[in-house]
Parts: sequence; structure tokens; C-alpha cells
Amino acid sequence: MRLLNEEQTMIRDMAAGFLDEKAPVDALRTQRDAGGGFDAALLKDMAEMGWFGMLLGEDAGGVDMGAQAAGLVAEEMGRRLSASPFLSSGVMAATTLRATSETSWAAKVAVGHAVVAMGIDERIRHRPNAIETRAEKSGNGFVLNGAKKFVSDGAGADRIIVTAGTDDGLALFLIDPGLDGVDTRALKTVDNRNAADLSFSGVQLDGAALLAIGSAAQDALDSALRVGRSVASAELIGVSKEVAGRTTAYLKERKQFGLTLASFQALQHRAADLYTQIQTTDAVVAAALQAIDDGAEDAELLSRVAKAKAGKTASLAVREALQMHGGIGMTDELDIGLFMKKARACAEYLGDGECHGEWLLQQRGL
Repeated sequence: MRLLNEEQTMIRDMAAGFLDEKAPVDALRTQRDAGGGFDAALLKDMAEMGWFGMLLGEDAGGVDMGAQAAGLVAEEMGRRLSASPFLSSGVMAATTLRATSETSWAAKVAVGHAVVAMGIDERIRHRPNAIETRAEKSGNGFVLNGAKKFVSDGAGADRIIVTAGTDDGLALFLIDPGLDGVDTRALKTVDNRNAADLSFSGVQLDGAALLAIGSAAQDALDSALRVGRSVASAELIGVSKEVAGRTTAYLKERKQFGLTLASFQALQHRAADLYTQIQTTDAVVAAALQAIDDGAEDAELLSRVAKAKAGKTASLAVREALQMHGGIGMTDELDIGLFMKKARACAEYLGDGECHGEWLLQQRGL
């Protein structure tokens, strides 16, 4: 079990208390029945807690608490399936804006006055370096053509950070989705979150839209992906812990042949194996988050290992929960199905085990 210091314990407990009151699982059901997405009022409440400024400096109105703090909040969100653009806007976009010294929109993100999404994927599977979107120089600006798929929280976002190829290498642009030539097709993910497919046809951008180009753009993107994977892994840990806890409680209550299910040795072994997997994954995720805060050389590797491991563990947790609950676990009466959908969607977002396993093999020359 990971040991938290006094400050981390306070962050976790404050997040848990706030989310229990403002964004429990029942709130997700309400939001789902209303069409999905997130609650704008809840977003502002979260921003007032300082969550959207955790990865921003004081120059942008942030509180600069680091990736470990963001991970603790994300874990509590995972426990409650809280719907929020925290990962897309408060973590990944905030990291990108900070890395590119864009303080104006960063300040709006920090106080919850704007949602900035990340348009980085162009294929069904996560391949952020497979970029066909192009930005050609035109006067003092650029003309953008291309498309981005499954932009998380892209429907209704105030700005989109878009990756594009240029004659000078990779570039990051801060795009107004209301510009002529930008087409947004709203989507709803399996876990009832909003996303969007975006296409760009002859979009005229002025020079101010360029956040970074060349190696500076690549460094900023890598940093955003690294922290995004790690915080998403923490959210998956929250899903795993909550599902395991609910399943254990059910096994202690449900009786069969006059005995509680928890008394059957086969189920005890499966529960023990799941507990071990969760604790191991928790340690890996904690290491990745700390490596990011420390600027360690192995932060990239650890973030990928954490994402792959967290996705696998969450999948195991929800499958075990479904099987141990039996047929009732498939009904909407219980929350298990909601956690299963969240685990599936989050495991795919920013790359699954296959994606990161392939990267690790390439690093070893295999």
C-alpha cells in the first residue's frame, strides 16, 4: 500500500469529500440521462478547489502542486466516475500551455473559465506521431488542413490544441473551433463522456495561433502525453479500487447454500490475486507521477508502463466484479456496468497495453 505524506493525505481526503457531495456515481447517471458530457457548474467548483491549476505556475493563476497531486484527485474521480474535463483541459492542455509559455489561456483554464482540449490523434488507435494534418505558411500565419479523431471534451471546448506538420517540423496550434473551415462532429463515448471528430479545411490561422514549432513543440507534446498517461493511470487505479471494494462487500453479504460467498476458497484466491495486482499497479503509477515531478530520465518509460499496467488491472477488476456479482451485475440497477465502461474507455485513451508494449520493445531494439 502506498504511503502518503501529510499534504498528500489532505489532498486526497479533500477531493474525496468534495466528490462525495458534488460528483458521486449518481451524478454521472443524471448527466448520462441528460445526454452525457460534463456539468459546467461542477467544472467551476473544481476550479475553485484549485484542481485545474495544479499543473500551472503562479504566473498563470495556478497552484503548481505537480503530477502527484493531480493523480490523487484523478484517483478519487475514478472511484466516483466523476465526469469532468480535468484530464483533457486541467492536465494535458495545461501542461502544454505551460510548456509553451502561453499564460493567457492557461489562466482561463485554471479558474474554470475555459476548456481547452487536445487534438492529437488521427487514427482509431492512439498514434500521436502519425500526423497527416498540415499547416502551410501563408503571409504572417498558416493555412491548416487535416482532421483529428476522438478529441476528448472537444465538443463545446473553447479552444483546441492541434498538432500539425509544417516545413519546419511538428507544430502546435491553439485553434478557435468557431473559425471558418473547422467542422466539429460531436460524439459520445462508451462511458458517456463527450468527444468530437474535427476536420480542418483551409483554416486561416494568424501567427498568434502558433504555440510552438520544431523541437519545442515535440518536447511540449511529449510532456503533455507523459503526464496525461500517468494521471489517466491514477484514474484507472481509482476505478479498480472502488470496484474491488464493492465486490468484496458483496461477497461478504451474499449467501449461497447457507454460506457467504466470501467463505468459498476459490473466490478468496481470486480476490487476493486482484488485491495484489491493484497494489502492484498503484506502486507503478505512484513511481511514474513522482518521476514526472522529479524530472527523472525514466519518467517516459514509467508513464507508459503505468498506463499499460493500469488498463490491464482495471479490466481484471471489472471482469471479476461482473462474474462475482452474477447476472445482476449486467443490469443498470448496479453501478458495475458503469465502471466497466469507464475502464474500457480510459484504458484505450492515450494508448493501451499493446501500444505502450510496442514502444517498450522498440526501445530495446526488438
